[in-house]
Amino acid sequence: MEAVSAATSSATFGANPSDMGPTVYHPKSGGKGAALSIDRFNLWYGQSQALFDNTFDIEEGLVTSLIGPSGCGKSTLLRAFNRMNDLIDGVRVSGTITLNGDDVYARGADVIALRKRMGMVFQKPNPFPMSVFENVAYPLRIDGVRDRTRIMETVEHSLRAAALWDEAKDRLKDNALGLSGGQQQRLCIARAIAGDPEVLLMDEPCSALDPIATARIEELIDELRGRYTIVMVTHSMAQAARVSDNTAFMYLGRLIEYGASATIFTSPKVSRTQDYVTGRFG
Repeated sequence: MEAVSAATSSATFGANPSDMGPTVYHPKSGGKGAALSIDRFNLWYGQSQALFDNTFDIEEGLVTSLIGPSGCGKSTLLRAFNRMNDLIDGVRVSGTITLNGDDVYARGADVIALRKRMGMVFQKPNPFPMSVFENVAYPLRIDGVRDRTRIMETVEHSLRAAALWDEAKDRLKDNALGLSGGQQQRLCIARAIAGDPEVLLMDEPCSALDPIATARIEELIDELRGRYTIVMVTHSMAQAARVSDNTAFMYLGRLIEYGASATIFTSPKVSRTQDYVTGRFG
């Protein structure tokens, strides 16, 4: 999770956000339009600006990765999509973000309803201390659903979608904390899916997992492609190259280059992107 200002990051990497130049765009189209549209979006923590004038569209049904050095603003931007940053004192924003045409920051927007439309998966698995079944059923319970058949069908569907049904079907009454780390993260994905979101937001979902569990999560992301719009923050460029259709490279709070992952990681259009993906900094 990042709460490092661009000013701090600038001191570290020796550049000024105002000298970044215009964003270069060459994204892959999903053919369905934009699920999320970001237009001249800025964010401040108190007096310190963390995001600068970012504009781009996230294609519906595709997997988009946000990459960049620590403190570049990628997690801050991800949390801006479902207004998780609202929980931090002193945060203010300008510009717009729309979810399928609805202004996320509109006056009077229902933030709880918004967050239901965008499932969130965090760095570390965070299952609730309750049964596997009740973890997945939780979004329905808080929505007031009481139909047992509907709940049972949703739980099974979500666990199957998260590739966890075969491993968990005989453990539905067991405490979810007894699952392995990789299973817990897939359970959290199943819980997010159970809420029937339009977008899945993933903040470094594999950072706390071993290589085998990481590979399983990456396979799952590939399986979910097309059914959901997925936006993922990752520090692993290899992971971004493997799983994402489009990649956004951020630096000092600004979007530097946004394009098809195949191009970003083989022949980027911006020298700073080239320097980052080849390991010259970050």
